[in-house]
Amino acid sequence: AHYIVHSTVTLLFLSSSTSNWRCTETLDEYLRKRNIMGIYDVDTRAITRRLREDGSLIGVLSTDQSLKDAELLQMAKNWKIVGVDLISDVSCDAPYEWLDKTGSGWEFNDNQSSETFHVVVYDFGVKHNILRRLASYGCKITVVPASWPASDVLNLKPDGVLFSNGPGDPAAVPYAVKTVQEIVGKVPVFGICMGRQLIGQALGGKTFKMKFGHHGGNHPVRDNRTGRVDISAQVCQLFLEMVRKYITLTVYVF
Repeated sequence: AHYIVHSTVTLLFLSSSTSNWRCTETLDEYLRKRNIMGIYDVDTRAITRRLREDGSLIGVLSTDQSLKDAELLQMAKNWKIVGVDLISDVSCDAPYEWLDKTGSGWEFNDNQSSETFHVVVYDFGVKHNILRRLASYGCKITVVPASWPASDVLNLKPDGVLFSNGPGDPAAVPYAVKTVQEIVGKVPVFGICMGRQLIGQALGGKTFKMKFGHHGGNHPVRDNRTGRVDISAQVCQLFLEMVRKYITLTVYVF
């Protein structure tokens, strides 16, 4: 995504002053410009404890004082994440080359001047830091929209295809699953978050909503081969169930 995508901001305390030298606008100005709702003076720790006990819950914020509590509650009950295509809202509109080379030297390429691999990235809401990390390995990166035809990607003769992270339910985007099926086996592929779930679905797996989900920047992930534990950032509501003979899970930590 070319911007942070969110529907609301919830805070315990809102600072009325800005002091960082990079700041160009206040939080209030930022939210108003993007038509994003915000609320503060909220006991966020109490919300965290509630979610920890009861799992992921749907909440409704409204400025419409004519709505009754029962109506707001029904709105929350009607909203679903399963079966909703959110990828189309955050994907890019046209292909582009990622040109940010993370500085004058590439972190993992010994400062060589030539690119190593051509990687095509399907943008399902890709984080720019993932693209920066690929660039740090010296990769040439072409980013394409979520609905971009597999045939056009294969015509580029890439060394590999990355199916990126993204929001929502992979079962709600059959066009993306079909794309993965058309690419798998023709060039090396790898997926992160949504991308991994799409690969799983393309190979016969199914996704289900977890009660609690994985949210936050401090989830430990253990490599069973080496015993090494990395701390990862995760935002995931769904898990992937595969036919056992196909199970191979690789976690890339960025």
